[in-house]
Amino acid sequence: MKTNRPLIRRTFSQERFEILIKKQLNGDANFNDLTELDEIVNRDPSIRESILEEMQEHNSPTQGPKQEELVIAEKPKQQSLLEHLKSFISRLFSTGASGLETPALT
Repeated sequence: MKTNRPLIRRTFSQERFEILIKKQLNGDANFNDLTELDEIVNRDPSIRESILEEMQEHNSPTQGPKQEELVIAEKPKQQSLLEHLKSFISRLFSTGASGLETPALT
């Protein structure tokens, strides 16, 4: 009755983490279970590291060079003082003139 499977050594935290993750994925976890799961993740650096690696793999692109395009954001052109004054005056007169009505001459 000897099995050829290698022994997997796990700590209590690792076992409890797997149980709680399964409960969470099934939708059976309550608030206390989620709180315990959070404490285990914050307390055990090896579990935290494995979760961060999974998150990195999940968020990283699956395809290589096609998705590694860099997007360069253009900075808005800095206006000179003269251009700033011109735009202010044009806005002033365009909004001011549109609000005025000319009286009808009789």
